[in-house]
Amino acid sequence: MELDAKLDLNVVAVDSGETVHLLLELEAPGLEGERRRDPANLQVVLDRSGSMGDGSLLAALQAIDSLVGKLLPDDQLGLVCFDDSVIVPIAAGPVGDGGAIRSALRHIHTGGMTNLSSGLMRGIQEADRASADRAATLVLLSDGHANEGVTDHPTLEGVAKGATGHKITVSTIGIGHGYDEDLLEAISRGGGGNSHFAENGDEAGAHLAGEVEGLLEQVIQAASLTVKPTGDVSGIRLYNDLPTSEIKDGFMVELGELVSEEKRRLLFEIDVPDIAALGLAQVCEIELRWVETGTMESKVVTIPVNVNVVPGDEAAGRIANPEVITELTFQESQRAKKEANDALARGDHEGARRRWHQSRERLQRLDRGSMNAQELRDINEEIAMLDQIEARSDLDINMARKMSQADYHRKSQKRGRPKRGGE
Repeated sequence: MELDAKLDLNVVAVDSGETVHLLLELEAPGLEGERRRDPANLQVVLDRSGSMGDGSLLAALQAIDSLVGKLLPDDQLGLVCFDDSVIVPIAAGPVGDGGAIRSALRHIHTGGMTNLSSGLMRGIQEADRASADRAATLVLLSDGHANEGVTDHPTLEGVAKGATGHKITVSTIGIGHGYDEDLLEAISRGGGGNSHFAENGDEAGAHLAGEVEGLLEQVIQAASLTVKPTGDVSGIRLYNDLPTSEIKDGFMVELGELVSEEKRRLLFEIDVPDIAALGLAQVCEIELRWVETGTMESKVVTIPVNVNVVPGDEAAGRIANPEVITELTFQESQRAKKEANDALARGDHEGARRRWHQSRERLQRLDRGSMNAQELRDINEEIAMLDQIEARSDLDINMARKMSQADYHRKSQKRGRPKRGGE
């Protein structure tokens, strides 16, 4: 796996405190020809409460049926369904010829309330049981709110985060207008997976197919990034909304799994205090660890991040790296999007508009002449998305929040991930 680091300012003035920004770019290797992959492990947790009777349940079941044809006989598939209780119509195990799975799908129907927590925990148990210590992917589909069992968002986020310790990635798909986007976002954040928004059952099926395609193309597992600042740094902050853990002398960022040729971007803000000595000064050390899916070998790469301390007059003529500045503005737009969502939740529509407008203005002021084609597409898409969210908010604030939340997740947590399926 390749790792590259860029600073917006790699030259700082002697005896002058600075704040610099570090852009990390990761790229996973591609699949090698017709290499035989290890069996995939997929666990689906499906809401079958009464509200899914509008066609969402049928579309989800049809999507699962179509996925069976993409899996190999020794791939693992399981299905847990929940309403006010939990059933396991398909115990996690080998797909085989798919006949038993398709037969079980025909007998699933809608039920009562929404005990999401029990469904999630039972799905994690099944994924853990069947995976035999290999990586697994769990996808939770729901169109509602957790109104029975455990409903506290931080608790359920913690449940999903606990699953990652068993090599289980948790993604979510919210269907329609009524689901709790904050809850599903918290679960996917804790589980290190994706958070999708689907306006209808067919879109949910496309997102589920995209999750499976990513699972089958997976080349990296258990990726994590350790950031260790030196004594010359008073603080480091991560812009991306990813799970982090405090460790001795720094913190660790969980990256999860990466698919073939996937790229990720992470942005850090580093406070560099006064440095009296001229010359190179290391501000932090970055350590990337991962497991290669094909060989199950553990890998590690470490790179130092340095700034060059120069006299003040020399530092005055420096030019910030435009690529890092573009990424910084992009990630600030994600923060603004989240703040606008919080404002909408409080009923402060004007506050949300103000954040959208300020973000749009910052994006429009960027120097487009310095951007490559991909950066230009990303910035134009971001401006268009802000316009779309604001226009939708005039018609349906609830739907605007769901659109914004899903877009924020993709661009902050999975920044750089290639689009698959319905993404």
